Amino acid sequence: MKVNITRTNQNVLFKIENLTCESAFIDGSEEFGGVNGGMRPMEMLLGAVATCSAFEVVRILKKQKQTITDFKIEVSGVRTKKGTSNPFSSIDITFLIRGQVELNKVERAVKISTEKYCSVRASLDPKIEISHRVKVNE
Repeated sequence: MKVNITRTNQNVLFKIENLTCESAFIDGSEEFGGVNGGMRPMEMLLGAVATCSAFEVVRILKKQKQTITDFKIEVSGVRTKKGTSNPFSSIDITFLIRGQVELNKVERAVKISTEKYCSVRASLDPKIEISHRVKVNE
């Protein structure tokens, strides 16, 4: 796996591109010269842990013949000052799923996806508390 990152202005707006030419923009805060031209790195991390888990949830529910008609995720993180950085101390993920799905199957899929199968989660500091909850057909 490899990505290439290129600075696109004279400050801190970067373009990240994978080997199939898919791209996203990452920008810093105004304090660092950001121009709101992309997501912040820590926002990308929240998105990565949530979608990594979501991929597994979809895969598991498809195998169980559950029909998802809408899938949204709300994810938030709490950052705590630690020396010169502000890492996440906790991350909370809410999976909002609609369709012909059974609550117990969704709950189990979410639990094993976030706790066992998500490679992004496995790459984070194990001290980061990650909680999750499910809302079905609400």
